[in-house]
Amino acid sequence: MKKRTILLSAVVFYFSGFVGMAQDIHFSQFYNAPLIMNPGLTGTFKGDQRIIINHKDQWRSVGSPYQTSLISFDTGLMKKKWKSAYLGLGLVAFSDKAGDTQLGTTQANISVSSVVYIGESQLLSAGLQGGFAQRSIKSEKMQWGNQFDGNVFDPTRSSGETNQMLPYTFGDFSAGISWSYGTQESSLFANNEVKANFGAAVFHVNKPKQKFNTFKEVDQMYSKISVHGGLHIGFGKSNFAAQPSVFYWKQGPQQEVNFGAFIRYQLQAESKYTGMFKETALSLGGYFRTKDAFIPSIFFEYSSFGIGLTYDVQVSDLSTVSNKKGGIEVSLRYVNPNPFRGGETKSVRFL
Repeated sequence: MKKRTILLSAVVFYFSGFVGMAQDIHFSQFYNAPLIMNPGLTGTFKGDQRIIINHKDQWRSVGSPYQTSLISFDTGLMKKKWKSAYLGLGLVAFSDKAGDTQLGTTQANISVSSVVYIGESQLLSAGLQGGFAQRSIKSEKMQWGNQFDGNVFDPTRSSGETNQMLPYTFGDFSAGISWSYGTQESSLFANNEVKANFGAAVFHVNKPKQKFNTFKEVDQMYSKISVHGGLHIGFGKSNFAAQPSVFYWKQGPQQEVNFGAFIRYQLQAESKYTGMFKETALSLGGYFRTKDAFIPSIFFEYSSFGIGLTYDVQVSDLSTVSNKKGGIEVSLRYVNPNPFRGGETKSVRFL
C-alpha cells in the first residue's frame, strides 16, 4: 500500500509538473481538432461552415481527473467570388483543468488562412492564429510538508509558504502551412480515389512569459513544432476506404507521436425520392501514442453530423497505477452543407 501511495504521488507530481511547465493540451482525436493542430487547416474542408466540440476526461482512475473541453468554428470566405483562392476564418476556445488544485488554462484564438487552388485537385494554404490565455490554480487546495505532523496531514497547520500563486494572462501567436490533394468528386460515396493532406505548424512563436508566483522568476513557454499527414485510400468501387494518419509534435524536452488508421465503410446513400434515409458512414480503427497508450477509435457520420469516441488504454509504466485506464474522449462535428453530396464548393476535403 505504501509503494502504491508513493507511486500515485509520483504520477500526480509528474503530470502537475507537465502542465506546470506550460505544455499544450492534446487530444487523442487529433484529426478532429484541426485548428489546434495547424492554423493552416482553417477553412480547408468540404463545406462552408464547420463546428467541432471536443471533450477529454483522463486519469480519473488515479485521483482527480484531468478534463479538457474545446469548441471550434471555421468557414471559407469569398469562395464564390474568387476563382483561384479564398479565405479561411476560424475561432477556437478551450478550457483545461488538472487535478485537485484545478490547475487550468482558458484560451481563445482567432485563425485566418489564405487558401490557393493549384490546378483542379490541390490546395495550398497558410494560416496565422492569435489570441489570449489565462492560467489559474486553486492554491488553497495545495498540501505542503509543513502541514504533516509526522503521522497525519493537518490542513489547519500553517504551510509556511509566502508565495501567492495568482492568475495571469498572456498573448499567444502561431502559424502553419498545409497542402491537400483530392480530385473533385460528385459525392463522398465516389470511393475510387486517393486523397491526401500534409502540413506543419509552429505554435507560441512569441514564447509567451509564464509567471505563476509573486517572485521575480519568469519562465518562457517553449515554442511547439507540429507535423501531420493523412491519406484516404478508396478500395476501387467498393464501400470501403482506408484512412491512415500521423501527428508529431515537439515542445521543449517533450515530444509525442500519434499514428494509426481507420477503415471507413459507407453504409448508405440518401434515399433518392423521399430523403427519409440520410447518407451514413462508419469508421473503425485504432491509434497508438508512443510510450503511452493504445487508442481504440470509432467515428460515425450521418449527413452533416459526425460523432467520434475513443478510449486511451494505458500501456506505459504508469499503467501500474492507472490499471491501464487512461481516459475517454468524445467529439461532435457539424459541417454545412452536407459533405456527402457534391456541391458548389471546390474544397479538397481535409482527412
